[in-house]
Amino acid sequence: MRGARPERAVERAIEQSGVIGLGERVLVACSGGPDSVALLAAMHCVADRMQLGLRAAFVNHGLRDSAWQDECVASEIATRFEIPIDVVALEPDGRDEQRLRSARYRALAQVAKRESCNVVATAHHAEDQSETVLLSLLRGAGPSGLRGMRGRRPLQPGVDLARPLLAVPSEKLRAYCHMRTLPYAVDPTNSQTGLRRNAVREALATLRPLFPGLDAAVARAAAVLTDEQDATPRSALRLSVREQLEREDSLRDLDFLHVEAAVRALEGGHTGTFYMKPGIALRIERGVIADIIKE
Repeated sequence: MRGARPERAVERAIEQSGVIGLGERVLVACSGGPDSVALLAAMHCVADRMQLGLRAAFVNHGLRDSAWQDECVASEIATRFEIPIDVVALEPDGRDEQRLRSARYRALAQVAKRESCNVVATAHHAEDQSETVLLSLLRGAGPSGLRGMRGRRPLQPGVDLARPLLAVPSEKLRAYCHMRTLPYAVDPTNSQTGLRRNAVREALATLRPLFPGLDAAVARAAAVLTDEQDATPRSALRLSVREQLEREDSLRDLDFLHVEAAVRALEGGHTGTFYMKPGIALRIERGVIADIIKE
């Protein structure tokens, strides 16, 4: 369609995620892979609208001979968008995933503090969230584990970790790179199913053709559980909406997406008609449920 910009979906996801605020200084972690390349490019596109200060960082663990290629890609993307980039070389320290992740986050937090950034943004996406929730389930985790990765959490005093792409499938991030002709590197360790996360990744890949909405459903469940545990205003509003709707017998089995659309309209103080199911709509006026319409 003339004038359409499908790549805007990735940029819109960042703006609507709510995990990065207006005027913040953000250090974008870029590994050179398609996900983080898409994040860095999309962050550049929304920076003016969100009044963001941007920097990028590449962390080299010193474990792969091809890491220099990843560094070249990250540097090229940063240079293309005129974003300052810091390259951090760590001493090799085994291959334990948890230790590597902790070392990477420490390095990113140090760069963020040095450069006066209050947020470190990473490119964790919808499939990463599904993997995290399933790993937690297999470990026998309780509600805290099953809510998966949080959109934003403290990393170190004065620096938060933000994940604005948790609702975005990886295929959309790769497509974003292709549409914008952005180079990216491919991590060969992603195919090593001996690692637990990669084994789970392979199992989920087998399930997705049978359950096309798998990742979106897991992401929604994790977000709702997080809201409930944190007792957020949205969780209270969601409960209130459901209680009002369930007074009508015909509205007790609504799809979550329909309810969530109404919740977001109420949050934003919007006005409009929202169809809950065939023949039944919710009329919202200035952020208040005005009527249930039966056609």
